[in-house]
Amino acid sequence: MSSPDLARFRAMCAQFRWLAVFMVVSVGALLALLHIVFPALIALRDGAWPGGMIDDLLFRLPTLFYLFAVWSIGSALGQVARGRLIQPILASALRRVGLALGLGGVMSVFVVTNLARVFEGGRGSFLHFDVAGMTLGMIGGALFLLGRVIDQAERVQAELDEMI
Repeated sequence: MSSPDLARFRAMCAQFRWLAVFMVVSVGALLALLHIVFPALIALRDGAWPGGMIDDLLFRLPTLFYLFAVWSIGSALGQVARGRLIQPILASALRRVGLALGLGGVMSVFVVTNLARVFEGGRGSFLHFDVAGMTLGMIGGALFLLGRVIDQAERVQAELDEMI
């Protein structure tokens, strides 16, 4: 990669990092306002928490994992923009993003619905048929495994380099 191309790539990585920060902060702030701050203000005004608030918070839990995945990608690209080597950053980022997406997907499909059953007194199903959550869970698992493969390749490469 030529020097101007590398500089342009690093500049795009830096821009993406700030886009990720903006997304996490703005979406996180909106979710906090909608699901914590406004209900708390209503509770102070009325003297009781609004009905359905627990369910609403439960169904937003996977979003925290998804936002962490976006933050991890932004962090990795920020490191690349500062000139760090891509290979070690890539392996770590793939594992973190994969774990976050996988846990978010599993939480979306299985955990949220069963916690909602507990809080609602046993009503509802055991599984939420959420294709997006299932897909993100599968992609997250694959990314996590790819991160481990890259780690293994890096160890083998280091071992081969020692032999030479």
